Amino acid sequence: MLINIHPDNPEDRKVQQVVDQLNNGGVIIYPTDTVYALGCDLMNKNAVERIARIRRLDPKKAQFSFICESISQVAEYAAQIDNEVFRLMKQLLPGPYTFILKASHQVPKIIQGKRSSIGVRVPEHNIPIRIVQMLGRPIITASLKIEDDFLEYFTDAQDIDDAFGKLVDIVIDGGPGGMDASTVIDCTVHPPVLVREGAGSIDFLDLS
Repeated sequence: MLINIHPDNPEDRKVQQVVDQLNNGGVIIYPTDTVYALGCDLMNKNAVERIARIRRLDPKKAQFSFICESISQVAEYAAQIDNEVFRLMKQLLPGPYTFILKASHQVPKIIQGKRSSIGVRVPEHNIPIRIVQMLGRPIITASLKIEDDFLEYFTDAQDIDDAFGKLVDIVIDGGPGGMDASTVIDCTVHPPVLVREGAGSIDFLDLS
């Protein structure tokens, strides 16, 4: 099902339709401030495994990131955020960054991986933020790639629906998607380490 949701002012009636699917174990595709992504309720193990199958990944090795509505919500799922990391997150979020943090006991084991760590995002995009707010829990974020030699990202919701519509419950059209994934920063070590340079600028970061 393809649903158009306004990217700046998401209609709560439509967002509630998405949330209802998530509460029922559904899988969605939605826009972020970087690329379009597969998503589900963080706490629904079956839905997480379903995303892994769509991405052709081993659920035990997938290590999916998830989206929170705010840094305060991130703190609920991270075991510890020291002052340096908090300042960095406050400087960069919301924005196109993924922070790797130590997981708290609230995070399902299937998400943590061997390192007991998590990848968290607070994107600068109203649609996923509103979904998380109305759901009351974070949602998984797993980027969608075109399976070709270049591994480019899908940017058009109609193309996404054509390719994945039968595999998911809802595809949200929130306008054109980006071409660059998020910048990933590992904050489980000191000082934080740049893992992947993406859409988020690193020019002003003091990272090794």
